[in-house]
Amino acid sequence: MMNTTTRQVRTALRVLTLCAAALAAACANRPAPGNAMPFDQAVNQAVDDLIVQTQKLPAFLAKVESLSQRRIVIDPLLEGASGQQTEVTRVAEQRIVQRMQAQFKQFTVTPFNTAEMGTAQYVLNGTLMRDKDATAGGRYRLNLALTEIKSGVVIAQSVARISDATLDTRPTAFFRDSPVNGKDRGVEGYIRTAETQPGQAADALYLERLPTSTVLQEATAAYEAGRMSEALGRYEAAARRPDGQQLRIYSGMYLTQSQLGRTADAEKTFGTIARLGLETNNLSVKFLFKPGSTDFLSDPKISAAYPMWLRQIARQAAQIDSCVVVTGHTSRTGSESVNERLSLQRAVSVKSRLVTEAPPLAKKLRESGMGFRENIVGTGADDASDALDRRVEFKVVGCDT
Repeated sequence: MMNTTTRQVRTALRVLTLCAAALAAACANRPAPGNAMPFDQAVNQAVDDLIVQTQKLPAFLAKVESLSQRRIVIDPLLEGASGQQTEVTRVAEQRIVQRMQAQFKQFTVTPFNTAEMGTAQYVLNGTLMRDKDATAGGRYRLNLALTEIKSGVVIAQSVARISDATLDTRPTAFFRDSPVNGKDRGVEGYIRTAETQPGQAADALYLERLPTSTVLQEATAAYEAGRMSEALGRYEAAARRPDGQQLRIYSGMYLTQSQLGRTADAEKTFGTIARLGLETNNLSVKFLFKPGSTDFLSDPKISAAYPMWLRQIARQAAQIDSCVVVTGHTSRTGSESVNERLSLQRAVSVKSRLVTEAPPLAKKLRESGMGFRENIVGTGADDASDALDRRVEFKVVGCDT
C-alpha cells in the first residue's frame, strides 16, 4: 500500500507538473486581449480562447488525470466590482453554456449543484466588470478561468473586451433584496481566481467553499423561483456546514424567513448578520434614503424593516469593547461637495438612531461621510442597480483612533 508521505510527494509532483505544463502552454499560445467587440462575439471569443488553451496541454497529462472525462461545472458569473450576480452575468453564463455545447462536445457542462460537484473535474468561473483600460476601446471586460478542482490549479484563463455602451447590470432578485453587501473574503477569492493566470493556484478559500457554494446556489435558485420553504431549508443546511458562517447564507435565511412571515426568526437572523459583519469588519447595510434627504424612503416595502435592522445593529455594537465608525455613502448624482455633506449628514442620522436604541453607544460611535468617493457601481442611476453606492457601513476601530 502507498503510505501517506508517498501520496503527498506524488500529489506535489503532479501539481508541479500540471503548473509547468499549463504555464508553458499559456505562454506559447495564449493571445493578449484584443480590441473590444459586441457582447455575444466577446463571450464566444473568451470561451474559444479558454478551451483552445486546454487543447495545448501535453498529451501525457491525460494519463495523469483522466482528462477524457472533462466534466465542467460553471460557478455562476459575478459582477467583479460588487460581487453580485446581475442580469447580464446570467445572460453571459447562458451564452457560455450554449457555446461550449455547440463547439466543444468533448466537454460535458453540468449545473452548479451538489450532485454534479461530486463528479466534476473542473470548475469554470468568471467576472464581468467595467473596463478600466480606456485606451482599448472597451466598455466592459470579461474574465473566465478554468480550474482543475483536484489540484487547485488554473489551467486556462481568458479575457475579452466588450464594446457595448450599456449592459443590464441590475442585480438578480436575491442580490437586489439582500439587506447587506455579501462580498466577503470568499467572494473576493472567486474574483481573484477568475483573473488568475494559467499554471497558478486558484484562491484556496474559494476552492474550499465550493461544496457549500453549491448548496447556497441551490437555495438562491429556489428563492428566485418563489419556492420559499425549499429555499429556507437549503439556506439552513448551508449555515450548518463548517464554513457556513457567510453573510450571503444568512441574508438568504433572513429573506426567506421574512417572506414566510417568520418575523421573530428573521430578526434573530439579522442579529446574526450584524454580529458576523462586525466581527469581520464587513457590515455594509443597504439603508436607502429619500433623494437629498436624511429621511429613509417612505415605501414600506423597502424601509419597514429598517427600525429592526437598527435595533439589532445597536445591540450587537453595544456588546463589543471597540468603537464603531458609521460611514455614509452616496451615488454619483450631483456635485462632490453636496454629496460629501449629505453622506455625513446621513451617517449622523443613523448614529443618532442607534444611540436611541442603545444609549451607551453615544461614547462608542463615530461618523464619517464618503460622498461618492468609494462607489462600487458608479453609474449614478439611483435605482436598484446601484443601491450599494448608497450604503451605510459600520467599521470597528479602536476607541483611541
